[in-house]
Amino acid sequence: MTYVFLLILAALGGVIAFASLRPEAFRVSRSAVIEAPASAIFEKLSDFGQWDAWSPWAKLDPNVKNSFEGPPAAVGSSFEWSGNAKVGAGKMTILECVRDEMLRIRLNFERPMKASNVATFALASAGEGTKVTWFMSGKNSFVAKLFGLFVNVEKMVGTDFEKGLNNLKALLEARSAA
Repeated sequence: MTYVFLLILAALGGVIAFASLRPEAFRVSRSAVIEAPASAIFEKLSDFGQWDAWSPWAKLDPNVKNSFEGPPAAVGSSFEWSGNAKVGAGKMTILECVRDEMLRIRLNFERPMKASNVATFALASAGEGTKVTWFMSGKNSFVAKLFGLFVNVEKMVGTDFEKGLNNLKALLEARSAA
């Protein structure tokens, strides 16, 4: 019995030691070229009230409670949500806004896990369209490092970013084709 306890204790110590060696920071990034002007894309990104039309999380909870504060594309404007386990709860606040070029947002998550990260949308000319790069960066707390041992967070968040960019692309390209 003592041998089993020591083995479990050693395995737990190994997991904790391995988790503590993981990177202190992370960055997830995805890009897409959208056949639309930067101004049309920026309008959808900088107005939190329009996120329901393209956000990969918008349809995960039909009963989510959203609240908005401030005008679109203004530093300090925010979007707060509280929903089921799939969407959690948190607040996004615009930190920096360069019309038709860049939008930087502070993301404060309350549920399912507390975290504070920065998300950025960068827009650049790409032929007849606009290349949109969505990335998120932040610090890895010990809990996040431990979680990352069992879940590929880069892939999980990256997949959501890809869905969101594809939704944005479909929304804007259908509008310009009409």
